Amino acid sequence: MSAPPLPGVLGDIAPILDHWGYWAVGGLIFMEDFGIPVPGETILIAAAVYAGAGQLNIVAVIVIGVLAAILGDNVGYLIGRTGGHALVQRYGRYVFLPPERYEKAEKFFTRHGGKVVTVARFIEGLRQVNGIIAGAAEMPWARFVAFNALGAALWVGLWAGVGYFAGNHITTIYTEVNRYSTYLLIALGVLILALVARAVVSRRRAAG
Repeated sequence: MSAPPLPGVLGDIAPILDHWGYWAVGGLIFMEDFGIPVPGETILIAAAVYAGAGQLNIVAVIVIGVLAAILGDNVGYLIGRTGGHALVQRYGRYVFLPPERYEKAEKFFTRHGGKVVTVARFIEGLRQVNGIIAGAAEMPWARFVAFNALGAALWVGLWAGVGYFAGNHITTIYTEVNRYSTYLLIALGVLILALVARAVVSRRRAAG
């Protein structure tokens, strides 16, 4: 069975997938997940479409995708843990993040970071840097790994399933899901603000 034609942006990445196969899937997802701007999500979806047409094995695509996502985010975590804190302490005031504000953000991320790490996987922009942020905030590594693995499994499972069964409808589905991910980002922002507001109110009540 020949490789299926991929529509839109997926078609742009088809030559890479044709030439490198599973190596392209693992390599691009791995690099995307510690901040390098490569189309990791796109290659995952394209590979799943290929698997649906019998060109690749969907189980192999899923396993490689999950492992690459976890490893990539752990590289990001290491970058953030070893250098991120010092950079924020030194240059944070230039981007409106002085040390005292960073310390508050760090405590918040340590407390609620698991939810953020899991949800960030589905949001463009956050997916690429959530490991770095978690490391810079000194989120416990075991906690990060657990929630990151959960997010990776859900993310790969979603897009692999969509690509595998969607066929020629993949571009429409991909556009719609990304549109709703914007609403998810807004909801996440509202949730964070609500948690911060609740913490402030509780602190004032305790002080009073």
